[in-house]
Amino acid sequence: MAIVELSDVAKSFGSTRALRGVNLTIEEGEIVGLIGPNGAGKTTTLHIIHGLLNLIMVK
Repeated sequence: MAIVELSDVAKSFGSTRALRGVNLTIEEGEIVGLIGPNGAGKTTTLHIIHGLLNLIMVK
């Protein structure tokens, strides 16, 4: 059972695109780490999962 599911998530801050087309499924019991360079959107993704930021669904 998925406890987190993101599908085609996008987020911009003004004209700066932080996320584009993010897809992520985390199943119950899974341990997940986000890795990437500075500015890759790791913290933004976690804030969206936590519900701190509004998101834009891209189809």
